[in-house]
Amino acid sequence: MTVDSSAARKPRRSAAGKAGTTGTKTGRAGTASGATGTKRTTRAAAKQSAEPQLVQLLTPEGKRVKNAEYDAYVAGLTPEDLRGLYRDMVLTRRFDAEATALQRQGELGLWASLLGQEAAQIGSGRALRDDDYVFPTYREHGVAWCRGVDPTNLLGMFRGVNNGGWDPNSNNFHLYTIVIGSQTLHATGYAMGITKDGADSAVIAYFGDGASSQGDVAESFTFSAVYNAPVVFFCQNNQWAISEPTEKQSRVPLYQRAQGFGFPGVRVDGNDVLACLAVTKWALERARDGEGPTLVEAYTYRMGAHTTSDDPSRYRGDEERQSWEAKDPILRLRRYLEASNHADEGFFAELDAESETLGKRVREAVRAMPDPDHFAIFENVYADGHALVDEERAQFAAYQASFADAAEGGR
Repeated sequence: MTVDSSAARKPRRSAAGKAGTTGTKTGRAGTASGATGTKRTTRAAAKQSAEPQLVQLLTPEGKRVKNAEYDAYVAGLTPEDLRGLYRDMVLTRRFDAEATALQRQGELGLWASLLGQEAAQIGSGRALRDDDYVFPTYREHGVAWCRGVDPTNLLGMFRGVNNGGWDPNSNNFHLYTIVIGSQTLHATGYAMGITKDGADSAVIAYFGDGASSQGDVAESFTFSAVYNAPVVFFCQNNQWAISEPTEKQSRVPLYQRAQGFGFPGVRVDGNDVLACLAVTKWALERARDGEGPTLVEAYTYRMGAHTTSDDPSRYRGDEERQSWEAKDPILRLRRYLEASNHADEGFFAELDAESETLGKRVREAVRAMPDPDHFAIFENVYADGHALVDEERAQFAAYQASFADAAEGGR
């Protein structure tokens, strides 16, 4: 039992024979322990060096943070520009809230809210030039706003009365893409094409953290890197791919994946509109200058459900949302505007009135849309028709008729 006592070990190490052997073993153990400690120290240092570097220009409290690398990209912003960014975020959130309410009222079949992601979308959207081209997913309502797409045009597809709602070439803003991750390949191909045309414009592809696990995204990374395509991959990491958290999708921060494909990746505070603007401008300039693709990971949070068919309370707690509410992108910029005397109460009151006017216009526009044709899904599947489609149409017709029969039977 005295083996654990350092006092008992000392005389044994100083004795001859067996005591010397014991001392040697102790020395070896000490050496091994030292090596283990060194390994642990090395691993800790490596882990620390691999910690995500977050680009932030505006703290959650609304304080401006200096950044030698990215300050130049927002140095020219005037107070009017800052108020414009704030207005963009407020009106985008108001439109999004109205669309969510319309879905709950049965006016839309589905809606994917951007609540909490306004800074990532407005910041990156305002970094674009008119000749740049955007490939969105189905949640980029803020980017659509920046590209001049009327908000009411976004709603036809979610009501089921059209397949898009706008001409992509009018605003260089592609139609919403429902298939997860496929738009990154479209963006890469388009970027390769404009390079062959000799244009100096850039392309940006939006996708979420869940889409980063798709093969299409990996393939687009490969092609864009090999062909030096002028494309920015803008990943909005809102922490949840429906009900799957980011840590179950990747063992490394998402922006670090770019290293394996041979181009840079940057993690930016996705709730900081100034940082998103600056980093995206930098990435777009790299693309235009022939330096190839960049991966931007906007570290943000989806405050609401994945879509209106989702119930986030089943997979995440209220305390998580509350911690992110303290980082609200709109409140953050408002604090900065107020502290810098760049906006007064008159500005905020006028914007509140404008947002209510927008909500009313969106509501009236949706209610003026026709009801969706329930059988349109069966049209244009095959040019000459198909027996199986005819059979499915008949089954669906019988299913729809059963509701009318049930209603008549209950009278």
